[in-house]
Amino acid sequence: MASGAIRRFQDRVLGPSRTGISSSTSEIWLLGVCYKISEGESSEEADAGRVLAAFRQDFSSLILMTYRRGFEPIGDTTYTSDALLFQRLGRSWRKKDSEPADEKYLEILELFGDTEASAFSIHNLILAGESYGLAAGSWVGPYAVCRSWESLARKNKEETDDKHKSFSMAVHIVSGSEDGERGGAPILCIEDVTKTCLEFSEGETEWPPILLLVPLVLGLDRVNPRYIPSLIATFTFPQSLGILGGKPGASTYIVGVQEDKDVDTSSYHCNTLRYVPLESLDPSLALGFYCQHKDDFDDFCIRATKLAGDSNGAPLFTVTQSHRRNDCGIAETSSSTETSTEISGEEHEDDWQLL
Repeated sequence: MASGAIRRFQDRVLGPSRTGISSSTSEIWLLGVCYKISEGESSEEADAGRVLAAFRQDFSSLILMTYRRGFEPIGDTTYTSDALLFQRLGRSWRKKDSEPADEKYLEILELFGDTEASAFSIHNLILAGESYGLAAGSWVGPYAVCRSWESLARKNKEETDDKHKSFSMAVHIVSGSEDGERGGAPILCIEDVTKTCLEFSEGETEWPPILLLVPLVLGLDRVNPRYIPSLIATFTFPQSLGILGGKPGASTYIVGVQEDKDVDTSSYHCNTLRYVPLESLDPSLALGFYCQHKDDFDDFCIRATKLAGDSNGAPLFTVTQSHRRNDCGIAETSSSTETSTEISGEEHEDDWQLL
């Protein structure tokens, strides 16, 4: 139980957010899964109880590594505690306290251990992100974090052996400017994503899993209300991995929404829910999406295109087939996202500048 001083500190950093499940009967979206809660009597109340129990198990199964301490110093500094990003263990997986942890679960946790020997440790993340301004003890924007994860994933792919190939995935950053901090709607170019996947799979025909990260700037001091409906809608995507955001000095991983409030996690396998108004988030944030295969990516593109079309002129990001000027969108058919394995035109990697 947190002391009064700690609770006041939490409220000051994160806001006086409610804990527990909201009394509202509106549906809850948690990383692409909908939990419908309704008021009623007898059988309806029993159904609601089962829905809430399923939601709690889903929420508490999410893996988040944050604010740990006592690990090896980072680089040549004396820092021994900091926050790590999360890694999802598959959408249908649920943590069961009554059963021993399976080997795959433990192997994934090992990847995020607090040592340089662990592929995705905070130590290796900072080393990979030095070119983007990452340093132990500093706060950086979502764009720099996304680029650092991209570099770290690429490095891990180069060093991965056959034993751990099942944990590898391509990483693609969707950004509309050189530094990702100038605002404007980023453009997801299907040709660029295809190229990323081809390079990652080293010419193999099988489409690899891909993590799409979309750093955004959605306002000046706070999120512009025009973007709130679209932010909420992203949680209905089955590919959703939530939002990396928060406030200056306080990182938050947003995993779900209910009405206009988001649900965040703030500890390892946390069972306590906190609600934060979406408009209170810092406007600099990042969306995450995971596409397991080509059909999943095609479905994501269709959903994202429709979302942009329904945004009343304020899209979070847009989708295009290529960088050709007359090719500004895709039709809502999976066949329209098929691209040639040969990418023509100029290289677009040079457009990105190191911070």
